[in-house]
Amino acid sequence: MQNLKPQPNHQIYLQTLQKMTSAERLQKAFELSEMTKQLFLQGIKKRFPDYSTEKIMEIYLKRISLCYNRNW
Repeated sequence: MQNLKPQPNHQIYLQTLQKMTSAERLQKAFELSEMTKQLFLQGIKKRFPDYSTEKIMEIYLKRISLCYNRNW
């Protein structure tokens, strides 16, 4: 499958990753994971602005539980 979107900075990204230590790459993975969870939570809050914090967390936890691989 051909990538239709140009990626002018992809090589720079790869070089940056190669310069990082294993610990730095792991830390970056944790940061990106946390950022993704926060964006997901903000999206739920935006979609359901009238829901209570408890109801938002209930929806969040239910949906996030669907993301885990249950094949192992």
